[in-house]
Amino acid sequence: MTSPNDLSPADPPKRRGPRAFARLRGNFLAGLIVVVPVALTLWLIWAVTGWIDSWVLPLVPAKLAPKQYIGVDLRGVGVVIFLIFTVIIGWLAKGIMGRSLLGLGESIVDRMPVVRSIYNGVKQLVETALSQGEASFDKAVLVQYPREGLWAIAFVSTPAKGEIAAKAPPEGELLSVFLPTTPNPTSGFLLFVPRSNVIFLDMSVEDAAKLVISAGLVYPNPKDPTKPSVPASSLGTQLTVDPYATK
Repeated sequence: MTSPNDLSPADPPKRRGPRAFARLRGNFLAGLIVVVPVALTLWLIWAVTGWIDSWVLPLVPAKLAPKQYIGVDLRGVGVVIFLIFTVIIGWLAKGIMGRSLLGLGESIVDRMPVVRSIYNGVKQLVETALSQGEASFDKAVLVQYPREGLWAIAFVSTPAKGEIAAKAPPEGELLSVFLPTTPNPTSGFLLFVPRSNVIFLDMSVEDAAKLVISAGLVYPNPKDPTKPSVPASSLGTQLTVDPYATK
């Protein structure tokens, strides 16, 4: 057994403090990556559920309110009532009587200048968002924007139709694409681009949206597209461009 005096200057005691702190910091960051998305998702579900309850439950008669029977305001009851009510309204709207009443109501709304514009705009947005047919973003593409030589991710909506397709210069088929902004993809630009100037991507629309929202920090998994996206730093040299490299 050696004493402290037997240690030579060439063999100083090992300092484990900085290394242990680095491990602790790494574990903390790894924990944040797991905890933050889960916590935010649960908080968002909880907040949206409470918001719907605050709108629906006051409309329920006191005798039918769940609190009368269970004694507490159970969160989520308003959501269930809203879903049941929406399903019933949809079922009625598909019938002959429902379509007649809906047409009568829309004809009355069409006679109101301000209300007509608001109703038709909201209805068109909802129909577009919930449409499962052609009017949906089903392909991610690359387009040159805002000038030639610069590329941006966009989403194909539909081929150009009507007056746009008829009066556009004859450069082949035009595609209407939506070019989202970063980090808020709900705003952007509508572009009409010739199909020949569009590069279709193999990545899904969801992966392309993640790439746009993260400002290029999260890329689709190159080994297995079915697995979660990966940070750009983990792709190594695949995304590294050296501007001073010689040919």
